[in-house]
Amino acid sequence: MDMRPEPFEPPAPQPRTVPPSWLEIIRIILRNPLELWGVPSYTLPWIETRFFREHTLIVNDPGLIKHVLVDNAQNYRMGDVRQLVLRPILRDGLLTAEGAVWKRSRKAVAPSFTPRHAKGFASQMLRQSELYAAKYERGGRDGAVFDIAVDMTELTFAILADTLFSGEIASSSGTFADDVNALLHRMGRVDPMDLLKAPSWVPRLTRLGGQKVLDKFRAIVRRTMDQRLQRMRAEPEATPRDFLTLLLEQAGPDGLTTAEIEDNILTFIGAGHETTARALAWTLYCVANAPHVREAMEEEIDRVLASGAEAIDWLDLMPWTRAAFEEGMRLYPPAPSINRAAIATDRWTSPKGEVVDIPAGITILIMPWTLHRHELYWEKPRAFVPERFLPENRNRIDRYQYLPFGAGPRVCIGATFALQEAVIALAVLMHRYRFDAAGDAQPWPVQRLTTQPANGLPMRVTPRPSAAAPA
Repeated sequence: MDMRPEPFEPPAPQPRTVPPSWLEIIRIILRNPLELWGVPSYTLPWIETRFFREHTLIVNDPGLIKHVLVDNAQNYRMGDVRQLVLRPILRDGLLTAEGAVWKRSRKAVAPSFTPRHAKGFASQMLRQSELYAAKYERGGRDGAVFDIAVDMTELTFAILADTLFSGEIASSSGTFADDVNALLHRMGRVDPMDLLKAPSWVPRLTRLGGQKVLDKFRAIVRRTMDQRLQRMRAEPEATPRDFLTLLLEQAGPDGLTTAEIEDNILTFIGAGHETTARALAWTLYCVANAPHVREAMEEEIDRVLASGAEAIDWLDLMPWTRAAFEEGMRLYPPAPSINRAAIATDRWTSPKGEVVDIPAGITILIMPWTLHRHELYWEKPRAFVPERFLPENRNRIDRYQYLPFGAGPRVCIGATFALQEAVIALAVLMHRYRFDAAGDAQPWPVQRLTTQPANGLPMRVTPRPSAAAPA
């Protein structure tokens, strides 16, 4: 692999060399769980430990990950703490439902996210990216500073609203994207009561401020459903055949209940864009600090756009752009943890004959944050090296050592959608502008529901003088 001698190493917590005390563990989990992990989590294939008297197996070995998420997935349910955090927000949405409810929801939303259907969204993704790029033209002088973390959230929300809801989300608020951020920030945090596995009816003091925002979202979702149902009855031929319509058509005794439809709409409005937004922002930051990567991407983007290629083909025609985004997701995985619990006793044997006994009830932690930076599986694991994801190098990466979208039956249903959206957005933005880090302070990753930059990602946006807007 062609690596530069000193690739950019973006900011991240250093592995702990001394185990924290119980009191420190509580403080770290409440402040930023990414700062909890010690050297063993980045160097060993698996670790058995106890958190708050809970038996826990931290899994990094790709073979053992495959066993838990794929080969014997039916033996592993969602982890308790994860559900205590997410279910109050999403209830029986696709991310939190289990059993028969999850199967019904997955079947209902699957038609909107087949690779062929997802590619059909390319023109809308392009249109929204071009519209958003005009914000920087209106921003005033050259080199104005913008919070790219906020900007990418707004852009991906605009894309989601246009593609999945045809722009018909029933919100009168001009700060709807800000409300999404407030909801996920206030409601998506681990509370001490979650760590103690207190029943969901026990108040979570850290999340009290989020209930008002959640109630507002529920009201918006209900209005959105009502408005679309009225249109489906009054104008069946003119109603968009989008995600919203397809989901509402699943209502009935053999499909989804009204409450389950509401939960899934909230899931996609509230969280459907968040993961891609975070990954895009981190990617732009890393690219800004890796000149040879930016040069390769700009050459590739300019060449493809000059050729007149349709946006639907950009994902295949821009390997450098895709590789940079995938490397951004490696270093800053949008979903930094995957939590499961064993239903029955299980056992896994490694190719070397090592045996891992998995007792019933044990918590399984698969941490993309540590897995993606693990010394056993990655060369220069803390460095930004998109070359590792170029087509000629991809076969060196085990399917289960890289999990930005999870794996197994519950793999992210929108993976193709997100990759295409990211490449189109990066191509439009980087064709017109250069993004450079602004300010002296380095961004710091914190774990909420996603891997977010503390205090935002300020970047200086400067027009590229030789670039013309794409036709």
